[in-house]
Amino acid sequence: MQQRLISLRQPPIKFAHRGARAQARENTLDAFALALRLGATGLETDVWLTSDGIPVLDHDGLLRSGLRRRKIGTFLHQDLPPHIPTLQELYRNCGNKFELSIDVKDPLAFESIINTSREFEAESKLWLCHEDWRLAAQWRDSTSARLVNSTRLRLMKDGPERRAAELSDAGVDAVNLHHTDWTGGLTTLFHRFGRYCIAWDAQHERVISDLVRMGVDAIHSDHVDRLHEGFDQADR
Repeated sequence: MQQRLISLRQPPIKFAHRGARAQARENTLDAFALALRLGATGLETDVWLTSDGIPVLDHDGLLRSGLRRRKIGTFLHQDLPPHIPTLQELYRNCGNKFELSIDVKDPLAFESIINTSREFEAESKLWLCHEDWRLAAQWRDSTSARLVNSTRLRLMKDGPERRAAELSDAGVDAVNLHHTDWTGGLTTLFHRFGRYCIAWDAQHERVISDLVRMGVDAIHSDHVDRLHEGFDQADR
């Protein structure tokens, strides 16, 4: 059994991936509200800008238009399907008490994300994720949100210790890896540099329990109930 290590974040965050997508249509207000009712302490989503500058929540940012798919950025907000919510609607419907992890697929959306979060006094609960840590580092002086490098262990060509040092020096707060990349040794390494450790695609109780025992600081799952069970197993 994995030795129990202490997380930097106490307690670790239970992120509902695209809302409670195992029970409701992903990235909808219903899915987000359900996830919070089920006890998730964080929500995860992706943000894109419409052509009129409105930040909206959708996974791949593509919509079918006739026989082809078009980028959300080519649509006016008023022309989007009604199930796609705005970031403002998320806060208006769900409040501001939860942590919010945003995959910033369109870097041009950064300013709108920050402005909207400030409107609802939620900036301190933002986790802004991008695969390019150098790009994320450019946001440091503009926000108090936590910045996250979403990547894979195999892509750290100079090794995880070098990456941890780079993130620390650049003010990028966390690293987000697939759950299969994490070990207790790796969380200890990143924690030594004061960086949070986040795991994604954790869909089974045993996986979630092991991650908690490794000292991971936040876990993304489609299943809020399994997050609860996995956390409980880690404490037994």
